[in-house]
Amino acid sequence: MTDMSRLPTPEQASEAASGSVLSLRGISKHFPIRAGALQRVVGHVRAVDGVSFDIRPGETLGLVGESGCGKTTLGRLASGLLSPTSGGSYFNLDTAALSKLNAAYALPEDARAAALAPLEAAHGIATMPKAAQSRFRRNCQMVFQDSFSSLNPRHLVIDIVGRPLRVHKEASGEALTERVVELLEQVGLGRQHLYRYPHQFSGGQRQRISIARALALDPELIILDEPTSALDVSVQAQILNLLNDLQAERNLAYLFVTHDLSVVEHMADRIVTMYLGRVVEAGPTRTLFDAAAHPYTRALIAAKPDLAVDDPQVAKFAALDGSIPDPARPPRGCHFHTRCPVATPNCGWELDDIVRLLERSEDLFESLSDVSRHSDFAGELAFEDEGSAERLAQALRSDATPASMRSAMESLTVDGRTLRVRFQEVGEVQLSDRGPDHIAACVIKDA
Repeated sequence: MTDMSRLPTPEQASEAASGSVLSLRGISKHFPIRAGALQRVVGHVRAVDGVSFDIRPGETLGLVGESGCGKTTLGRLASGLLSPTSGGSYFNLDTAALSKLNAAYALPEDARAAALAPLEAAHGIATMPKAAQSRFRRNCQMVFQDSFSSLNPRHLVIDIVGRPLRVHKEASGEALTERVVELLEQVGLGRQHLYRYPHQFSGGQRQRISIARALALDPELIILDEPTSALDVSVQAQILNLLNDLQAERNLAYLFVTHDLSVVEHMADRIVTMYLGRVVEAGPTRTLFDAAAHPYTRALIAAKPDLAVDDPQVAKFAALDGSIPDPARPPRGCHFHTRCPVATPNCGWELDDIVRLLERSEDLFESLSDVSRHSDFAGELAFEDEGSAERLAQALRSDATPASMRSAMESLTVDGRTLRVRFQEVGEVQLSDRGPDHIAACVIKDA
């Protein structure tokens, strides 16, 4: 469970003087896993798990992480396209309302509902009155990653860009046509493109059409989901410069979702780093690039092609070992410890970490017959073959196993075909202050 008292930090709360366009508090989205003929729910994929942040008027918040970390799902939650499993999203909070929201989430859970009730009614995206929801819809627009699939191939550009204006009864007839032309000109297109279909444009031009559609209703917030990832580098630069110019002209707020740190360094005022559905670090862009506090953020930065990795302190983060764990059963403690180059015994090693190591040894994994868990940190592994348990025990005691994992083992015994193990028990690693407007979830202060 995310410690809600850590989000936002006191430094972030002090920024409430400008209010927020959008505030997320403890928002989660768990997708059910179904199995069997009756499709019973046997588990949940925790795509987003207790995320909180604010987007202030006129700023760009960069949301970064590997594919599969939950960025796109979070963008859809923020835009209201998905309903959250838990948590809340709040629109257009002024100074007083944002302060009340922060105070409410600092309360114990059983006392929070009463304090949140008036805020939910006035600002909660899922609970506000219908008229207020309509205002949110027009003030929060989205630009999707795939510009081709997000544009109706059977519609002309005038219909695609003009549809928001017709739906909200902003313009019709000749006035609508002129308004669409004006929007197209703002994104570098023109009247000659009105009566063409999406397939007649390049990828960069289609993305410009998507941006024109998003601008049609003069929104306060635009959510950009990997808007340049499918484009050539030269076209990427054009789109990014266009977005910067539009933001300066219209005082737009952006939630910029991307895995490209080079792009987010150019675009974002603040960065939120996600891993396995959770925020692991957040802070001003320059702070994270100069003094990232979480090993995962350092790994993302070290993976930039234009970053020199001759320095051993940088090189150790350049290539992460292993793949992202199963989001249906994320690691205990720090979710990142299974791949972290500076993990410690206090990071949350558990029984499933042994299973993950077994998957790399084909013969031992095929011999594994059963896993019995006494808790997340203790249990038994039974094998079909004689000697497999002893071989695994030897491997766990050797240098083939990370030193921090070996140190976290409180006991390791073999009884015939059964291996019994117990790890040091730890709690979930919470976000903590690392500087002005800077938080990170890591058990060590200097990673």
